[in-house]
Amino acid sequence: MTFNLAKLIRPNIQELKPYSSARDEFSGDAKVFLDANENSLGSPLHKWYNRYPDPHQVAIKQKLSAIKGIAPEHIFLGNGSDECIDLLYRSFCNPGKDNVIICPPTYGMYEVSANVNDVALRKVPLLRNYQLNLLDIEAAIDENTKLIWICSPNNPTGNSLHRIDIETILTNFKGIVVVDEAYINFSKQKSFVQELVEYPNLVVLQTFSKAWGLAGLRLGMAFASTEIIAVLNKVKPPYNINQSTQELVLKALDDLGQVNDMIRLLVDMREALAEVFRSMPTVAEVYPSDANFLLVKIDNARKVYEFLLSKGIVLRDRSNVQLCDNCLRITVGSEQDNTMLIDAMQDWYQLNA
Repeated sequence: MTFNLAKLIRPNIQELKPYSSARDEFSGDAKVFLDANENSLGSPLHKWYNRYPDPHQVAIKQKLSAIKGIAPEHIFLGNGSDECIDLLYRSFCNPGKDNVIICPPTYGMYEVSANVNDVALRKVPLLRNYQLNLLDIEAAIDENTKLIWICSPNNPTGNSLHRIDIETILTNFKGIVVVDEAYINFSKQKSFVQELVEYPNLVVLQTFSKAWGLAGLRLGMAFASTEIIAVLNKVKPPYNINQSTQELVLKALDDLGQVNDMIRLLVDMREALAEVFRSMPTVAEVYPSDANFLLVKIDNARKVYEFLLSKGIVLRDRSNVQLCDNCLRITVGSEQDNTMLIDAMQDWYQLNA
């Protein structure tokens, strides 16, 4: 099916003239900056924090380019993946007219952002095995369907969605398919980042919040065709990634070894934690996970959640989420965290045996 990006962009975005700073309008090294009305005397925090950050995050994109094996022009950086999600709505979905498809249970911000942007939401639940329902997705698509959101590995279920199903949607849908890979580093599945040339309608989201351990810095990544990236750059605020985030992420990108070590350790602890849960008599099922968390079906999940909360242990109760009855989503913690959790759950069992 032929993909025509121009037909998807909102007309007002097509005509939009983005904000342009003086630093967008020159190249090379400058010695004196008198263009942005900054405080030229400095800052109480750092001599450079009085200056606006690089609006294009060039240094980070260059390092990411080498790591991901794609050109910097295919990379967009957002203030968390949530900004990337919001910009996709604002760029391609006409409020009150267009619609998008999500496949619950899935990440909640797809729905929140749709509601904020007044975009109709069409929900096509996953099958009982937490895989995509291709027939119902096809039936839900109409001429105003602009985006399909696919989270793989999925949150809150933890499983990876079948690659062939995602490829089927990419091949047959004339809109944009967003594959959210926030947890891809914990999975053996291959990322879709290398498929951008084959699928011009593909957007891949990743994040520094999970495997990189940088949730506090709020930096999300979007990978797409240069044409889609150009639209996102057109719509974003000029300085959406702050200076301290850029500096700290640049340092983190030099330490891939530590990140890979953390990933291996978390995956090992995930498997060990799953085995312990499976041995507990109150646990009905521990679902397979390719993420840094487990979805656990447990008797009286809400009461277990409240008991653990009384012990100062915070989980995520997903019992009210479609297809997740009596389920708790449990992040893999540190060794100490996991031990405290297991001890507390054993206390619960003994009190309610």
